[in-house]
Amino acid sequence: MTAKHCAHKCHDHHRRRLIFYCIAAFILLVLFVIFLVWVILRPTKPQFVLRDATVYSFNVSASPPFTLSTSLQITISAKNRMNRVGIYYQKLDVYASYRGQQVTLPTMLPPTFQGHNDYTVWSPFMYGNSVPVWPGLMEALQQDQNVGAVLLNIKIDGRLKWKVGTWFSSKYHLNVNCPAYIKFGGANTGIPFGPVMKFTLAQDCHVDV
Repeated sequence: MTAKHCAHKCHDHHRRRLIFYCIAAFILLVLFVIFLVWVILRPTKPQFVLRDATVYSFNVSASPPFTLSTSLQITISAKNRMNRVGIYYQKLDVYASYRGQQVTLPTMLPPTFQGHNDYTVWSPFMYGNSVPVWPGLMEALQQDQNVGAVLLNIKIDGRLKWKVGTWFSSKYHLNVNCPAYIKFGGANTGIPFGPVMKFTLAQDCHVDV
């Protein structure tokens, strides 16, 4: 092997190593930029708060077949806590449930976009007319009524997208669960006006995205 041939072979070897190091450095740089963008623009769950609930009716049938009729209005707020990412809410349905059983029909909330640190407030009505209640649940409901307080869960089911600049993410499933203690009778249980009872709650909700 001549010296010239050896030098040429060593040059090719160094060139391949240089190309490999350049590609590796480029990949590491891209991964670092992706990680940095993720840290800076990492989406954070919105904050939901159940502000109040106005109960217009909450009637339980006294004899079989047991049914529950409910009419109420709630005020619920949502806050986008991010400084750089917007939130677009789509197809939001709100309803009330009691011990896992849905007791009102779903009410659709209007699609809403929230910019950075924006608030949104909704005040939907919810109705449930003669909803069948199975006997075991009816017994628990009667016990709660005798105590004077019923725990309803106000739930929101829907979709949202994250927005950065002009870019929108794919859809994410949004689940919100807000406990609402509704008290009947006694002092300091609500704000009565006529047959209606209004309860100030200011209750934080559990949010899952």
